[in-house]
Amino acid sequence: MIEELLRFAHVIGATVLFGTGAGIAFFMVMSHRSRDPALIAHVAGIVVIADTIFTATAAVAQPITGSLLAMSLGWSLSEPWIMLSLALYVFVGLFWLPVVWMQLKMRDLAIVARDANAPLPERYFQLYRWWFAFGFPAFFAVIAIFWLMLTRPAF
Repeated sequence: MIEELLRFAHVIGATVLFGTGAGIAFFMVMSHRSRDPALIAHVAGIVVIADTIFTATAAVAQPITGSLLAMSLGWSLSEPWIMLSLALYVFVGLFWLPVVWMQLKMRDLAIVARDANAPLPERYFQLYRWWFAFGFPAFFAVIAIFWLMLTRPAF
C-alpha cells in the first residue's frame, strides 16, 4: 500500500512539474506576443505565483517521494538510471532557477512600462530571449527523466 501511495505522489509531482512548466511557457509566450506591457505584467505576475506554489512545491517533493519509493521497492539510489535521473533533475533546476529570476525581472519591467504608458524596454526583450532559450534544455531533460523512470534501462 505504501508503495502505491509513494508511486502516486511521485507521478502527481512529475505531472505538476511538467504541466505547470508547459502552461507557464504557453502563457508567457502568448502574452509576450501581444507586446502589451499591461497584459505581460499581469500574466508574468500570475506565472511567478504559479511557479512559487506549484513548481517549487513539486520540485521539493519529487526527490523525497522518489527516494522513498526507490527504497520501498528495494532499489539502490546508485542504480545508473536513478543517478542519471537525479543528475538531469539538477540540470533542470540549474535552468529553472534563473528562469524564475528572469520572470520576476520581466514582470517588473512590464509593470514599469505599463505605469509609464511606454513600450517595453530592450532589457525585457533580452531577458525574454534568454528565458525562451533556457526552456529547451530543461524541457528535453524532463522528457529524458520521464523516459528513464518508465524504462529503467540497464546501463
